[in-house]
Amino acid sequence: MRTLTTQQILEILNNGTLDLEGQFLWGSNYTYMVNVNLDGDELLAVYKPTRGERPLIDFPSASLAGREVAAFLVSEAMGLDLVPPTVFRNDGPAGPGSLQLFVEHDPEYHYFNFEHSDRIRLEPVVLFDVVVNNADRKGGHILFDPNDHMWLIDHGLCFHVQDKLRTVIWDFAGEPIPNGLSIAMDRLNDSLDSDALLIKELNAHLNQPEVSALINRSKKLVESGIFPLPDPNRRSFPYPPI
Repeated sequence: MRTLTTQQILEILNNGTLDLEGQFLWGSNYTYMVNVNLDGDELLAVYKPTRGERPLIDFPSASLAGREVAAFLVSEAMGLDLVPPTVFRNDGPAGPGSLQLFVEHDPEYHYFNFEHSDRIRLEPVVLFDVVVNNADRKGGHILFDPNDHMWLIDHGLCFHVQDKLRTVIWDFAGEPIPNGLSIAMDRLNDSLDSDALLIKELNAHLNQPEVSALINRSKKLVESGIFPLPDPNRRSFPYPPI
């Protein structure tokens, strides 16, 4: 298969035919592997239909798939390239849902057994999770592909208006945000201030208070200039941790 750009992958995800390959049996929501084909280009993708989502008390129903797409949009706006290309398809085999490029990886390699050389690469992950208010950063949600590119998956529990940050990665808590990542924050804030298309795309998957909360979090993070500490008044780690 030819090497594809992000835009070409998005084109395939948005317009390709979908054939179910199987179901992932782990996780609390229905998740499927699908083959996506467009004009001879094929790729594997992870499909999460909204009707397969388990209802939650603190997140609006049938909203998790849209949050997956919003996380990709924010990663792209920051220039981090951390979230695999993700789109929302209304014509999925089981109805509307998110469709994300599948990342080849070693499922036995996760945060709790990362080499030190990979642990010190996690500052962008921490920054991203603070920005999107990730309530579920488990150790197995950080993947390394065969080219050693780091990817982040499973962002259905993000963008709540209340502080919900729960993560296993508190390695950099209280430390200054590096200059390189400050540039990523500036890019995001500039986009949220002036990019009408980004706001329109986010509004398609999040409600207005959630978009406003995202903007406020981003600005406050720039003002503080440090990675936050765990909140001592609530649970700051996900369960299960992997």
